[in-house]
Amino acid sequence: MSRVVPAVPVVPVAPVVPPRAGPLEARMSELAGRRVPFVKATVVRARRPASARPGDTALVLADGRIEGFVGGVCAEATVRVQALRTLRDGESLLLRISPGETADGTGEPVVEEGAVSVRNPCLSGGELEIFLEPLRPAPRVLVFGESPIARALLDFGPALGYAITPVSGADGSGLPAAGALAGTRAVVIASHGRDEERVLLAAVRAGVPYVGLVAGLRRGAAVLAGLAHELDEEQRARVRTPAGLWIGARTPGEIAVSILAEVIKELRSPVTEAPAVEEVRGTAPVTDPVTATDPVCGMEVAGSAATTPYSDAGGAGRQWFCCPSCRETYEKDPVRHTRARTRTGTEAGDS
Repeated sequence: MSRVVPAVPVVPVAPVVPPRAGPLEARMSELAGRRVPFVKATVVRARRPASARPGDTALVLADGRIEGFVGGVCAEATVRVQALRTLRDGESLLLRISPGETADGTGEPVVEEGAVSVRNPCLSGGELEIFLEPLRPAPRVLVFGESPIARALLDFGPALGYAITPVSGADGSGLPAAGALAGTRAVVIASHGRDEERVLLAAVRAGVPYVGLVAGLRRGAAVLAGLAHELDEEQRARVRTPAGLWIGARTPGEIAVSILAEVIKELRSPVTEAPAVEEVRGTAPVTDPVTATDPVCGMEVAGSAATTPYSDAGGAGRQWFCCPSCRETYEKDPVRHTRARTRTGTEAGDS
């Protein structure tokens, strides 16, 4: 006699829905999509009575604007200065902010490998540790042509973390207009004579840091000579031809390696290492931050009219402040604070 096995009820399983991205995550995605550099600042440790808590996050843009929360205005002033430096250098940093003297007792920032400790006299007694992570767009490299060298460049480039973009078409129809080349770090022309002049003109006039022409010595010189009526001598000198460092390369793959090595050398030079930025409304190019000293509390602050309180009172030139409170204190007696700051600076210089 067969045994009847009762049917096992099927329980429907609800689909797993990924958590919805918050406003800050959505903003990060937007900035990354527009190739706009920024710094992600995350509080990793806070000692009361700090207003920020571990996990609080903010984004610092290239013009010094801060979106999100990592502390009050005084903490923001320190975060702004250090974040802009990391954005310029491209290296992550652990920022320690304390109202007390730094370890060396001088009051100056103490720099260690991967960390910096800063005295912030305006803090209300708490301490903060904030991880600063610069997020810069991958260097964009355009490769014009369909030659074996061009294909090798497209194969090897992504391994360097570069955004390699092929530009095909013998007539150059795929080449972006000069305005659209903003933010491009390198253009390599490997089309072997096909529409080279138009591509060279567009790249040089757009100010692309590296422009390389794959050609022999004689042909490359002839191409540049033919552009003498379009480009001046300095502009023609910016074109690297033959493109690539001399390493005895012979095959298309070896030549591609030599070209990429020259691109790396150019983009890592102090003159061109600051990342170019797309011309997007509301963004600013990444440069060394201009800093000043608050004449009231002595804090180092970013000198940016868009993000930092300032005053022209007192006749001593524009003064920058960590917060509106210091500005109000200064404007009550500008001469006193200017003299005090000058005297302190003189004493420090004499010591």
